[in-house]
Amino acid sequence: MSTAITTIEPAENEFLAGLEAKARRANHFFRTMANRPDVLQAFVPFYGSIMGPGSVERRLKELVYLTCSFANHCAYCGAAHIASGKKAGISDDEMRALQAAANDSFPPAERAAIQYARELTQTAHATYTALRDHFNDQQIVEITLVAAMANFTNRFNNGLGLQPEA
Repeated sequence: MSTAITTIEPAENEFLAGLEAKARRANHFFRTMANRPDVLQAFVPFYGSIMGPGSVERRLKELVYLTCSFANHCAYCGAAHIASGKKAGISDDEMRALQAAANDSFPPAERAAIQYARELTQTAHATYTALRDHFNDQQIVEITLVAAMANFTNRFNNGLGLQPEA
């Protein structure tokens, strides 16, 4: 008897089939979440509204997502967001610094967001006071949403043992 969670095939779910056709690759995360098709359909636009265009630049969102994923040792999200982080302008040296929790080389605004994301991930409590020097209320909420989304997907992937696609 298999202990792995069953993944749904695109032929079984039209929404999943559309997602994979658009991405041109299989996606274990979506195939697993498709066990609850209503959740998958709600998740995709919710994720897009958080990670898409907003009041916080893409680079900062990726720094926050990667910080959470590295802190949680989430191989799946780490792999996905290393690729998108590079597209957002995060260098290999910066990736290594995030993995090592070495924030000193980042500019003050990025350093404040990275530290906030790490604290929120490690303790589920963090103070946003340091963010006030660099961000407005809308941006602080957006940064918090990115960290919360990262922690959600990290726990989903780690809890179910999902690994990055080869």
